[in-house]
Amino acid sequence: MQTPIQITVRGLPHSDALELLIRDKAAKLEEFHPRITSCRVTVEEVQKHQQQGREFQVAIDVRVPGKEIVVNRAHAEDAYVAVRDAFDAAKRQIDELPRPKHG
Repeated sequence: MQTPIQITVRGLPHSDALELLIRDKAAKLEEFHPRITSCRVTVEEVQKHQQQGREFQVAIDVRVPGKEIVVNRAHAEDAYVAVRDAFDAAKRQIDELPRPKHG
């Protein structure tokens, strides 16, 4: 990755475990497309009105030469599941990109 991963967390306390999960998932994306130039991840707890429980929104913006991949996922109750689902969706989109030619 040409630019270090940018991680933003809003509305919930900082978690080393969550940050480690995000960094690990971002590193695995590079295995599928080695020319990723940047990756921005935002995790936030969404305030819901007149409902109990928590909801987490994860946004991922991955850039490769000539293409930008944007993924938004929400999950009730678990930020880790929202991160996993968002990175799975990003991976599927990266899998659909043409492979860079070597040589």
